[in-house]
Amino acid sequence: MHINPAQSRIIQITEYETKSFQQDEISDLAGIELYKKHKTQVDVEFPSYKTRNKWQIKAKGWVGYIPLNSGFALKINPKVPIQNLFGMLEYAYNLKSFSFLEGLMDCESIEDFYNRLAYILAQKIIERCRKGLYRAYIPRTEQLSYGRGRINLQQIIQKPWNVKLKCEYEEHTADIIENQILFWTLFNIGHSRFCSEKVSLIVRQAYHAMQGMVTLQPCNSADCIERQYNRLNEDYRILHYLCRFFLENIGPSHERGNHEILPFLVDMARLYEIFVTEWLKQNTPQGYFFKQQHLMQIGQNRQFSIDLLLCDAATGKTVAVLDTKYKTPEKAASSDIHQMISYANTTQCKQAFLIYPKDLTQPLNIKSDNIQVRSLTFSLQDNLNHAGQTFLKNLLPPS
Repeated sequence: MHINPAQSRIIQITEYETKSFQQDEISDLAGIELYKKHKTQVDVEFPSYKTRNKWQIKAKGWVGYIPLNSGFALKINPKVPIQNLFGMLEYAYNLKSFSFLEGLMDCESIEDFYNRLAYILAQKIIERCRKGLYRAYIPRTEQLSYGRGRINLQQIIQKPWNVKLKCEYEEHTADIIENQILFWTLFNIGHSRFCSEKVSLIVRQAYHAMQGMVTLQPCNSADCIERQYNRLNEDYRILHYLCRFFLENIGPSHERGNHEILPFLVDMARLYEIFVTEWLKQNTPQGYFFKQQHLMQIGQNRQFSIDLLLCDAATGKTVAVLDTKYKTPEKAASSDIHQMISYANTTQCKQAFLIYPKDLTQPLNIKSDNIQVRSLTFSLQDNLNHAGQTFLKNLLPPS
């Protein structure tokens, strides 16, 4: 069943806020589907005496759109101003420097943003197909009735009756990971059913342009990161950046099939972490550098990952450990404080910072075993660059 978002009955909520609905506003089928398939993204309370016979739905820190097979759709709006959400996405997916994104800041909704990005990706893939897909030599080993490449002479001697020859050769093919990422992303965008008619048409055109040359292989967002580019495939860099955006935010789906409708959902906590990291990497103050997702080994079989390390460029030593927390409680959780002290001890530094998108009602500034643990704010409510500069002033020790 093909469900167009424009034809669905849309229920709207805002992240981290609980909203009540009358019993007849949401069908039982929609409620059950939300509860069974999307409990990671939303809490669903069914109508009962406890809820005064109303539905209660709360988003857990995700924004986006969940189409449901029952003809309903749940739209989760961000608490962040929509322009800042787009700004975060641009930094997080390395899209900031590309001129085609200028018009995206005029989008009025996350649906519009998704559609425009999907259109741009499909258009660029079609352009690349017209020029010819990037190809590479891939080693193959096959039993052939004719000689090709290197022939296995030992097999001929041992099995002279075998009319087929074992040949080792290199095939110049477009069926490589660089193109499989594009093909798989187009497949997922098509199955998300989130595109307008116009965008769906060009996505199908791009998909059919690659069909027959590239096999459909599952890929994930990690496959799009740190790929090698050269003069023949430099234009793939932006294609893979765009693919990463879609592959990280389409899904998840439990029962992928021909008619499965995939949601488009952005994990705001993850986005905030990536955004802060990328913004700091692009605005690193002189004399310092940042390390991200730093793995620390504790004991023989245990390790943990620290969001960010602030390091001295001259000595390479860690100056501070940083960890992002998207939720804004009144005060920092004790478990988070203990975790940061542990991080600081492990990296042998004296400063630890918990980073929040809003000022805490009870700001944190404590000292434990000569380790200073503080809360800092990288605000999402105002201009992101101004917020970043304010954050840096509070982060860095006075010179």
